[in-house]
Amino acid sequence: MADIRPFCMPKWGIEMTEGTIAEWMVQEGQAFTRGQVICLIETDKITNEVEAEYDAVLKRVLVPASDQPHPVGALLGVFTDAATTDAEVDAFIAAFKPAETGVAAKAASADAAPAAAAAPEPAPAPAAAAPKKIVTNRPISPEALKLAEANGVDIEPIAGSGRGGRITYQDVVQAMRPEQVYTPKGPADLPPVAQAIYASPLAARLAAQYGIDLSTLKGTGPRGRISKADVLGAVKPAVPEAAPAPAFGAPFVAVANTPVVQPFDKVRKVVARRLTEAKQTIPHFYLRVSARVDELVALRKTANVVMGTKASINDYLVKAVAMALVRHPDVNVQVAAEAVHSFPHADVAIAVASPKGLVTPIVRQADRMHIAQIAATTRALIDKAQAGRLSFEDMDGGTFSISNLGMFGIEEFDAIINPPQGAILAVGGINRVAVETADGDIAFEGQIKLSLSVDHRAIDGAAGAAFLQTLKALIETPESLFS
Repeated sequence: MADIRPFCMPKWGIEMTEGTIAEWMVQEGQAFTRGQVICLIETDKITNEVEAEYDAVLKRVLVPASDQPHPVGALLGVFTDAATTDAEVDAFIAAFKPAETGVAAKAASADAAPAAAAAPEPAPAPAAAAPKKIVTNRPISPEALKLAEANGVDIEPIAGSGRGGRITYQDVVQAMRPEQVYTPKGPADLPPVAQAIYASPLAARLAAQYGIDLSTLKGTGPRGRISKADVLGAVKPAVPEAAPAPAFGAPFVAVANTPVVQPFDKVRKVVARRLTEAKQTIPHFYLRVSARVDELVALRKTANVVMGTKASINDYLVKAVAMALVRHPDVNVQVAAEAVHSFPHADVAIAVASPKGLVTPIVRQADRMHIAQIAATTRALIDKAQAGRLSFEDMDGGTFSISNLGMFGIEEFDAIINPPQGAILAVGGINRVAVETADGDIAFEGQIKLSLSVDHRAIDGAAGAAFLQTLKALIETPESLFS
């Protein structure tokens, strides 16, 4: 019987509805091995390299590489063994049901990392005896539980690799494999080899396109791998030659002011579409307040020395926002079509400028972190964003966003809500403001202006105002951030 498997558009995250085949790395009719990159799939803000989980042949490509998006579950290609005939593939495609694709994609997204292929690795055949029911409180995917029951696998010693320690299908498959013992046989005489250059396929193609020697680049990816951002960072943008300045006293002569046209790339198109939809479809309203920050600035200097960290003012704001969100769960929400989802913990997204445009990586459960942990997490996310290495998990979800432009000298602004979140906080810079003291004198203090953009479908004005009052109190009494 022919071994035929569908390759469908995977679903990475609850909000993903479609993806785009950017490039096939394996051609139709070509065999591939486990771990080889099959294709590149682009989502809203990232490009995922889909790696094979088993050896097979790409027998048929149904969706060629293009800019056209395809829905989650769409049949992209067919994997087979070498002996499968075209007639068998045609019959498989004709009998394929899209409804089955949705189930397969859902199971794959729960059990596999975004870089995994759609079909799981074949597991050893189950025993002939009736499967033994497993009762456990540990998080485990349905398919992984079925496999463990069918093969009598004890899941207690398995360390889950999924989110929150969830046991995935691949974890059970790995636990079923016999332990291999390697016996060292002494040193081996190896001929000298040239130093290998590790680069992603996309980075290699860009380097060839722009004539860049990969050996001159320093990779910022895992284990020094050269990424797309490393190559693009070495590309020198073409700068139009400036017109020579006229000599003093010479008559003014107008020259052609020719614009440099830069079409939107895919990421900028997605950002433009999402922001336009958000502004047009979400009923925004705005609440503004000022908060004293002199005590926060002074506490930060001392705390950084004591904790041995470099927490920024924005890190303290993330902590304050997270604590306020937990106290006001009616603001810590996501808005669906006709429902509001509230959450017990605050997943705070921070707006970061990156080579791919504005991105919003997430500090998850920030209310449970102390300042040093938040500082380390935000620094890692910012570094990944600026290197263009943010993964889908880094940006998936979020219950609230913070956009801080104070470091650019901006005093106050209003931000556009990042759906499906219900609100976003815009933070301005610190300004010295004259205020009246209790005894009638005039003194100066540092203040920041906060502007809360709120989705009126889910959050009322009174709820937003109460949240801002709690946030203001936390900022003005910064010792409470360590409680």
